[in-house]
Amino acid sequence: MPVVLARVFTFAIDGIDPLPVSVEVDVRPGLPSFKLVGLAGTAVREARERVQAAIQNSGFEFPSRRITANLAPANVPKAGPGFDAALAVALLVASGQCPAEGVRDRAVFGELSLGGELRHTRGVLAVAEGARSAGLGGLIVPRACAAEAALVGELDVVGLGDLRAVAKLLAGGAPPPVPEPPVPPADALPDLIDVRGHELPLRALEIAAAGGHNLLLEGAPGGGKTLLARRLPSLLPPLTREEALEVTRIHSVAGIRRHEGLLTARPFRAPHHTISASGLVGGGSMPAPGEASLAHHGVLFLDELSEFARPSLEALRQPIEDGHVSVVRSQRALQFPTRFMLVAATNPCPCGFAGSERPCKCGELELARHRRRLSGPLLDRIDLLVTVARPSAADLTRPPLASSAVVRERVLAARERQAHRLTGRGVRCNGQLDAATLRDCVPVSAQARTALDRAYDRGGLSARGYDRVLRVACTIADLAERPVVDLDEVLHALALRQQHESGDPVPA
Repeated sequence: MPVVLARVFTFAIDGIDPLPVSVEVDVRPGLPSFKLVGLAGTAVREARERVQAAIQNSGFEFPSRRITANLAPANVPKAGPGFDAALAVALLVASGQCPAEGVRDRAVFGELSLGGELRHTRGVLAVAEGARSAGLGGLIVPRACAAEAALVGELDVVGLGDLRAVAKLLAGGAPPPVPEPPVPPADALPDLIDVRGHELPLRALEIAAAGGHNLLLEGAPGGGKTLLARRLPSLLPPLTREEALEVTRIHSVAGIRRHEGLLTARPFRAPHHTISASGLVGGGSMPAPGEASLAHHGVLFLDELSEFARPSLEALRQPIEDGHVSVVRSQRALQFPTRFMLVAATNPCPCGFAGSERPCKCGELELARHRRRLSGPLLDRIDLLVTVARPSAADLTRPPLASSAVVRERVLAARERQAHRLTGRGVRCNGQLDAATLRDCVPVSAQARTALDRAYDRGGLSARGYDRVLRVACTIADLAERPVVDLDEVLHALALRQQHESGDPVPA
C-alpha cells in the first residue's frame, strides 16, 4: 500500500490566544501502531484511544497499519481534547475514507466521545477568531459550540453532531444552518435602593464607577461593606461589542460558559480568600486565566481582604498597574488581560470593632499584625479608601438616598465626557490613564495644583498617589460637569483617599 499523508488545520489555545496547528497523519505499511508526536499533553495523547473508538463506532474502518500523527509546530505545547476531531478527520482522509478537498480551506476543532459524537469544547470563540485571522474560509465545530463560534462573523461556521455528519459534509453534503446565538436572560442586578444611610460610601461608589477607580471599604462587621460592593455593577455602563467579545473569549477558554452566547453584563468576580496566587492572577503548569482576567472589563471583589494570603495580594500589584499579567513558563511568556476595577472590603482589626461603638478587644501586637497583612504598595494602588460606619436606627427607616438607575445616568454622562476627552488615546476612563496622558489632557487650576503639591510635599502621597488623586479629582469634576479640576475637587479626592469618614476636606 502506498504511503498516504493527510493534513488538517486546527488550533491550540496558548493562554487565551489561538495558535494555528497543522495535524499531519502518515499511514504506511507496517506493524499496526498509532504514534502521536508534537509536544502533546496528557489529554492529547489520550486522544489515540478516543479517536480509534470513535472511528470504529461511527462505522468507519480504523487502518491496521503504522500510523504517525504529528501536531505541528512541534515546539508549541498542545493541551486539551480539542484536537480529537482534527485527528479523526485527518486519519479518515489519509485512509481514503474522506476526500481531502473538503478540509483544504477549513479548520476542525472539537472533542470526540467514544461513540463519535462531537462534544462541547472550551475555547471555541478563540479558535474561530484564529481561523478568521489565518484567512481560512470555514470552521467545523461541535453543534453545541456553533452559535459561539459564529459570533466572530466573516467565517463559514458549521456545527455538527458527530463524526458521520463530518464525513458526509466533506463528501459534498449540505451544511446545516448555524443556530442563532442565544440571548442570555438579563439578570436583575442588586440595586442601591436596598441601601440605607451610607452617604459618603455611596458617593465613593459613584465616583469609582464613573472613573473606573479602585475602592477599599473598611468598617465593622455587618456595616454594609459587601452590600455596597455587590451593587457596583448596577452603576457601570454596558460592555461595548469589542469588550463583550474579549470577555466572552476569556470565559470560553476558562470553560465557565456553555450555550450562553455573547456575554453582555460586566463580570463580577468574588473569589474566596483561600485562593492561591496562580488562581488569582493566572498560571499553573499549563497557564490559564485567573480571577483577575475573568474580571477583565468588570469588577474583582475581594471580601475580607486581610484574610487573603500575602503572596496572593502582592501578585495583584502588576495587574492593577499594567492592565495585564505576564506568566512565564518554560521559556514561554503568556499575557493575560486584567483591566478590572478592584473593590475590597476589610475589617479595621482582627475582632472587627476598632473605631466603632463596640469595644475593640485586640492588643497592640494583633493590631500591628493586622496592619502588616495589607502592604503599603498594594494600598497605594487603591484610589478611594472609605470607612463604612454602621447605619443608625433612624437611617434604617428613612427612604433610600438613590436608586441605581438614577446614579447610573450620572455615571454614563461622566463616562461620555471622559470618552470625548480621551478620544484617540487608547483608554476610555480616568482610571486607565497613565501619568503622562493624565498631565497632558486634564486641565487643573493653579489653586488645585498648589493644594495637591502641598499634600505631596508633606509626605502624605507617593508619586503614584499624586497621580491617582488627580485622576479621582478629574472624575469628580466630570460628575459635576466642570471642564477644569478646581480646588474643591482636589480636596474631595484627598479626603476620600485619606479615609475621612465625615467627608470634611483635608486642610490645604
